[in-house]
Amino acid sequence: MTRWLTSAELRAWRAFVMNARDTLLNIEADLAEFGIDGGDYQLLAMLSETPDKRLKLCDLAATLRLSRGGLTRRMQGVVKKGYVKRIRDDSDRRSAYAQLTPKGWEFLRQVAPHHVASVRRRFVDRLSKAEMAAMATAFEKLGPLR
Repeated sequence: MTRWLTSAELRAWRAFVMNARDTLLNIEADLAEFGIDGGDYQLLAMLSETPDKRLKLCDLAATLRLSRGGLTRRMQGVVKKGYVKRIRDDSDRRSAYAQLTPKGWEFLRQVAPHHVASVRRRFVDRLSKAEMAAMATAFEKLGPLR
């Protein structure tokens, strides 16, 4: 038997469906002036948060929730612009890494304040601390099914 959504569940679901996409699109539109999209920014940010600003391609793909082919396509633009380079592991020729370049690091340092301001304006500052905590808990629970 189908368990239909209660009015509270339907309200939450519809609010998510109607607003999550628009919020992400608006934040991404704010990145457009820098010639990147949200996927490019996320890739650069993930690399910048590692101690040596590099990740194995397989780990980066998993972090970004992309297939290997999806990561290859995602990296094309940032590699072409010189923000990221692919490097081989000399000790294991089967392994390759994505490395944030100095040019990529400087670019990210320029873009990050604008991106953070956009995220604050369009998301963070519109919610209370309790709402932010509840959202973080809820979305952590919604991570990939294993």
